[in-house]
Amino acid sequence: MRELLTIGTFARAARLSPKALRLYDEAGLLRPAAVDGESGYRYYDPAQLERARLIARLRRLGMPLARIRRVCDLPAQDAAEEVAAYWRQVTAETRSRGRLASLLVDHLSGRGSTVEDATTMLGIRYAARSEPGPVRTSNEDIAYAGERLLAVADGMRGPGGDRASAAAVGALKRLQTLPAPAEDLLGAIADAVGDAERTIRDIAASTPSGEAVTTLTALVWTGSRPALVHIGDSRAYLFRGGGLFQITHDHSYVQSLIDEGRLTPEEAVSHPRRSLLVRALTGAGSCLPDLSMREAVAGDRYLLCTDGLPAVVPARVLRETLAGPGGPQQVVDELIDLAYAAGAPDNVACVVADVIAGTPAASVADAAADSVADSEDPMAAGETGAAR
Repeated sequence: MRELLTIGTFARAARLSPKALRLYDEAGLLRPAAVDGESGYRYYDPAQLERARLIARLRRLGMPLARIRRVCDLPAQDAAEEVAAYWRQVTAETRSRGRLASLLVDHLSGRGSTVEDATTMLGIRYAARSEPGPVRTSNEDIAYAGERLLAVADGMRGPGGDRASAAAVGALKRLQTLPAPAEDLLGAIADAVGDAERTIRDIAASTPSGEAVTTLTALVWTGSRPALVHIGDSRAYLFRGGGLFQITHDHSYVQSLIDEGRLTPEEAVSHPRRSLLVRALTGAGSCLPDLSMREAVAGDRYLLCTDGLPAVVPARVLRETLAGPGGPQQVVDELIDLAYAAGAPDNVACVVADVIAGTPAASVADAAADSVADSEDPMAAGETGAAR
């Protein structure tokens, strides 16, 4: 029989304190091999050292005890993927906190202002449309455009996908009436995404598969500054000065291979796992979206779309279409037509918005922005609106 180690000896070997070992015992993470019935003294098997050292490393990463328990119970490869997912989440949270800190520093130091000068007020003219692909029997894509919100969401096919995408956009729609200054807007968006995750979790619980997944890409406007929230492989583009710039980064498996230099963008188009996401809203709350504040200028044109558009319409054609003389509604219709002409194997949702100086009349938006094109969620399509 293998000789057991006292808690003090085991603690030194594992580079942990006896207090930490008692905490891990109480949390069910690392039970002692034996406990003295009279003194309550704990004894450990040397074979437990590997698990103890893993727990110590994960704690140094800041991982919560509940998640450490999950990692420790997984096979090695799955545990590695869980640690990588946790670190991506921490990195995203750190970036978001950094942006919030920068906004607060600017505000407190007087370099930024929550009051918009009337001469810098910008408006947006917008249109949105979502269509099922010719070979699809359902459409889980949502496109929404309003005076303060532009959004697209792509729910996964199957039960719950359409409700998940509607929940994601619906949570952001409530921000349209929130008078949040720039330094508070990212926090408000993060809270709204948290609300969406809780709704999606409930939706998932009601589906036969137990899953409900959606992407989300949106611009929320405050004064002349839009906040960008993004998770998944839907996209946001900025057309400025004749150039087209993708301002989101796909959270997909093939994009991770491109980032690592293992795949070219051209090869990614036909990769068999090109639709596999590494980050999305799933109801689990384990993946956070990218959040950032952007600067808009008059003359900008934004395109938000689900992956069904760039999958079949090359960036060169997107740029040429966005450079055309037509207004947002005409451009949206042209983009949908281009996707259909290319076969449109997936559903297509897109929003186009033009940034214009001053506060334009909102007569067209008032009539169309709240129109319902889907039985469960509004898909607004307005031509004119003000970003306030």
